[in-house]
Amino acid sequence: MNSAMQCSWKAVILLALLSIAIQYTAIRTFTAKPFQMCPVTVSNPLNCGMLWQDAVDSSFDQRICDDFLYFTSNVSRKSHVLILATTRSGSSFVGQLFNQHQDVFYLFEPLYHVQTTLLPRLSHSRTAGDTRVMLGASRDLLRSLYDCDLYFLESYIKPQPANHSTDKLFRRGASKALCSLPVCDAFSPGELNTDEGECVRRCGGLNMTLASDACRERHHVAIKTVRIPEVSDLRALVEDPRLNLKVIQLVRDPRGILASRIETFRDTYRLWRIWRATGRRPYNLDLTQLTMVCEDFLGSVTTGLRRPPWLKGRYMLVRYEDLARNPLQKTKEIYEYLGLIMDKNVGDWIQNNTRGSNDLSAKHKYGTVRDSAANAESWRLKLSYDMVDYTQTVCQQVLQELGYKTVSSPEELKNLSLTLIEDKTFLPFL
Repeated sequence: MNSAMQCSWKAVILLALLSIAIQYTAIRTFTAKPFQMCPVTVSNPLNCGMLWQDAVDSSFDQRICDDFLYFTSNVSRKSHVLILATTRSGSSFVGQLFNQHQDVFYLFEPLYHVQTTLLPRLSHSRTAGDTRVMLGASRDLLRSLYDCDLYFLESYIKPQPANHSTDKLFRRGASKALCSLPVCDAFSPGELNTDEGECVRRCGGLNMTLASDACRERHHVAIKTVRIPEVSDLRALVEDPRLNLKVIQLVRDPRGILASRIETFRDTYRLWRIWRATGRRPYNLDLTQLTMVCEDFLGSVTTGLRRPPWLKGRYMLVRYEDLARNPLQKTKEIYEYLGLIMDKNVGDWIQNNTRGSNDLSAKHKYGTVRDSAANAESWRLKLSYDMVDYTQTVCQQVLQELGYKTVSSPEELKNLSLTLIEDKTFLPFL
């Protein structure tokens, strides 16, 4: 009797240990090597037999394979794109390259709501605590949005949506998916290129349930953000096997970013405007507005170009100037890298929005209609040499890393026949 009881207790303990070992192995496999559990081959599409052959029977192997294949089929059903940029770097333009695609669900800066809710008084300078708060909430929200769960966003919209409906979504009209069926029935199929304001006026409140449905109907989700400092801040999302996320890192000459911000954010950059007008740098000028751009670029680009294993096949660096000078070819390269087919709508939009316009909409701070080639180095006519020289000193390392040439005199600055953009190739990390 004693012997039998001891034997049964040993069996229970062994079974418990075996169960723990199986669970641990499963967790490690799903997180570390999510696509190696059930290699798919023509001869043997369910080849799981070797994984736990000493621990479990073949029928259990078969069930695990079935579940795993279901899991991976759901993962591969969608491709997710994140456009990582900073303000006035051309991110609205790049976002439209995805927004115009019929099978892409695009969102314009949803993290705006996270910032205005958690850090409503956030300035251009930031503390480590502010950054941690923003990043944690932003990653959670992005994960939910890529899963087409737009209800999660409601917690950050003020006032909070009633019955899952709101008219307060930031730049709702910048997303074609949110201005067309099934989300909005105000436009006919022929009215594809509707004005953003017209969409907001005619579509009315945004129904989050219908928006989530529209997201699920499309095979790709693209989100652009200027509120994530560096690509390393996205590592948890990039490594998540459920997301199939690729990052397009958009960079621009910091001198061009500065010139654009001075023109666009007139109140915030008031002292910079005084410097430009008088030639004298104000003693209380907030220099972090510039240094943060270069520090974030340098940190992010250094990480990307170092090609860490976790970014393999997930990262592409794009200079705004290359896109501006040859928009159609560069867009084709981006789509090819992502493994997506560039449909006719995208090509037509590029042709119609990169040739310049005198229309007032072209001068809107988030506008995308402009002579893209001429705009690439137009900052040279807008900044004084002292401002350029200071920017080059502060951002010297990142300018060199990204292939932007410096100028050493006011004459060089204004000589537009002398290009300041090196022909430098940044190969995607395949």
